[in-house]
Amino acid sequence: MSLPGILLLWISASGLLQARGKERLNVVTSTTDLASLVHQVGGDRVDVSYLAGGYQDPHLAPASASSLIRLYHADLLIVLGLQMENAWLGDGDSFQSLLAQSRNARIQFGTSGYFDVSPYVEILDVPNEVSRALGNHPLGDPHYWLDPENGRRIARAITAKLSQMRADDAAYFEQRFQAFGHRLTDKERVWQQKMQPYRGYKVITYHRAWSNFLAYFGILSAGEIEPLPGVAPNDRHTDHLIKEMKLAKVRVIMVEPCYEVTTPRRIASKTGAKLLEIPESVGGEKQVTDYFTLFDYDIDLLIRAFR
Repeated sequence: MSLPGILLLWISASGLLQARGKERLNVVTSTTDLASLVHQVGGDRVDVSYLAGGYQDPHLAPASASSLIRLYHADLLIVLGLQMENAWLGDGDSFQSLLAQSRNARIQFGTSGYFDVSPYVEILDVPNEVSRALGNHPLGDPHYWLDPENGRRIARAITAKLSQMRADDAAYFEQRFQAFGHRLTDKERVWQQKMQPYRGYKVITYHRAWSNFLAYFGILSAGEIEPLPGVAPNDRHTDHLIKEMKLAKVRVIMVEPCYEVTTPRRIASKTGAKLLEIPESVGGEKQVTDYFTLFDYDIDLLIRAFR
């Protein structure tokens, strides 16, 4: 049975065509990181859920009946944009996309209930020309939440959007944003102090997901295991990368939970580098429960590897 068929059966069986409550905004985000930031700002005035888990590849999250149900009831959908979610959520052109199949007119592409936060942040690795020949980052690096300052910008944009939709709660959202901002400033001071001794250290990553994170902390990228973002490793590229790592004395390999580790292990065995399985998103490890603990966890992992 198709996903729309499953959705309609589920709704019919559960009586979910009844009047929807208006007390809280029902917010759905494409990723756990966006959900965490919505919760920071929205507090008890929103119900927030996400579509892609923290251990999944946000480029290729699988469609599911539960995702359709969440989308069907959403007042607001928040996405990363830069074509990050196009392959699974849709881009407004496909009638077969997850978004179109949700049958929720409020959150379709181009409506006020569809909110892309990418215009509000700093984007790195922006190409001179948009082309799919550049892999699945044709508009720049969409993993921009891994810069805490972009986290602040996203939270500010979400605050404005929630306030627009619930004007009576605007002061509440602003108060929560200010509290989030103060806590983030304190955390940034600690994170920078911890990472200061390792500025200039070199790493390689599996996917080009860490540009903002590395730039923020002054760590240098010596390359990626993927020849291009989203393109599977091949022997020619891997052999070249091994040679470059030996020359540059790169000792850390960063791999997100959604990727295979056969190739990284081969590279580690050839170079003596430390293979670091490191989450890029909230929920990528059970200890990573929100936006703050994501940085706490990753920074501590990196420091232990560098030492």
